[in-house]
Amino acid sequence: MGILPVSESASWNTSFGGSGAGSGPLSGPWYSTHKTQLLGVLLAAASNFLISVSLNIQKCAHLQLACQTETKPYYMSKLWWCGITFLGLGEVGNFTAYGFAPIDLVAPLGCVSVIGSAFISVLFLKKTMRAADILGGTLTVTGTYLLVTFAPNVPQDLTARRVQNYLVSWPFLVYSILEIIIFCILLYFYKRKAVKHIVVLLMMVALLASLTVIAVKAVASMITLSAKGKMQLTYPVFYIMVVLMATSCVFQVKFLNQAVHLYEATAVVPINFVFFTTSAIISGVVFYQEFQNAALLSMFMFLFGCLLSFLGVFVIARNKKGEHLQIPFIDCGHIPGQKLTSEIQPDSHSSHYGTLNNEDDSVKSQT
Repeated sequence: MGILPVSESASWNTSFGGSGAGSGPLSGPWYSTHKTQLLGVLLAAASNFLISVSLNIQKCAHLQLACQTETKPYYMSKLWWCGITFLGLGEVGNFTAYGFAPIDLVAPLGCVSVIGSAFISVLFLKKTMRAADILGGTLTVTGTYLLVTFAPNVPQDLTARRVQNYLVSWPFLVYSILEIIIFCILLYFYKRKAVKHIVVLLMMVALLASLTVIAVKAVASMITLSAKGKMQLTYPVFYIMVVLMATSCVFQVKFLNQAVHLYEATAVVPINFVFFTTSAIISGVVFYQEFQNAALLSMFMFLFGCLLSFLGVFVIARNKKGEHLQIPFIDCGHIPGQKLTSEIQPDSHSSHYGTLNNEDDSVKSQT
């Protein structure tokens, strides 16, 4: 093997962490600049993967309870509590990740939970691996790589005074007024006009989520700095952010549960992921100014990575309507000689479940 020329040897050392003073992807200067952000990325990815494991464990526990002859509450199952524990650990890890990485990077990594759930369900629930899962997983992994590579590198030492300055900045004040106006319009249609379309519900969830991620990052960053010896918990803005975080989370869960109740999860999950990620990115750009000094190419590649992640989530989630646990019922319309008197199926929790009601009883139940 020949000896490298001096110029090539210097380039090699510069790019791969040698003695040169380069800024390659594996060099010492690059790692020292991005190590805090990398910690947040790994923490967010691991936490979202843990959440996907917990959801599959909980579903496995529900299926086991459904197959038992003697019914018992789900909270009596050790397997279910194991899933809840993993879910709590995952959410705590996600919360902590906001203290080390920008919002624009942590929020899109929620796609790890979707892709992880698709592949883990093959192990826990014995589902069949589909070609759509492989394609969606490939798109999501590619998009995630672009997100991590071209994400903005901003300082994560978010002090209480800096949060106070961000709260009274003109961009955030204008953004807050626009968000309040849009939310009030959506709430008017939801309450007064009884419009419960999935887009209306999930847009309200996304608007609340933008406030949630702003507050979560502020609280997580101030707690992280306080743990390092720079006390930030004595400032009133810390407790203001805690209240904002808790309040927005409560109403966010309320509207999200309404959407899950009215629509299929295969429709709610991808749309909510797209809306939530978009609102989180916008809030990070406006409030924390995370793309202030970013190059145009980096912004384009980051948005392209988001688009690939969105497509991957939609590909994985589509065509899964027939995979939920089937509840048997008797269709009167397919029994010869039986007249169909009602389109309402019997309640699975009633004493008449599995039996044919008389026509008189069906008429009485409708009046």
